[in-house]
Amino acid sequence: MFYAYLIKSENFPEQRYIGLTDDLKKRLSDHNKGLSIHTNKFKPWRIKNYFAFGGKEKAENFEIFLKSGNGRIFCKKHF
Repeated sequence: MFYAYLIKSENFPEQRYIGLTDDLKKRLSDHNKGLSIHTNKFKPWRIKNYFAFGGKEKAENFEIFLKSGNGRIFCKKHF
């Protein structure tokens, strides 16, 4: 399985991050250990939402959508 995910900073609630992984638990752990330069300043993180896909291409396409203008509107409206 591949996952497009949305995480939210616990200490800075306005900070969110959208990503893609095939191991959600490990990736969240990596974010909370500060292993990502994009998220290390705002740790700890928690998973807000995730979406599971059977194929990598579909997960990548959904991640791209979530990072687009319409995807950000979608996230604000539904999450």
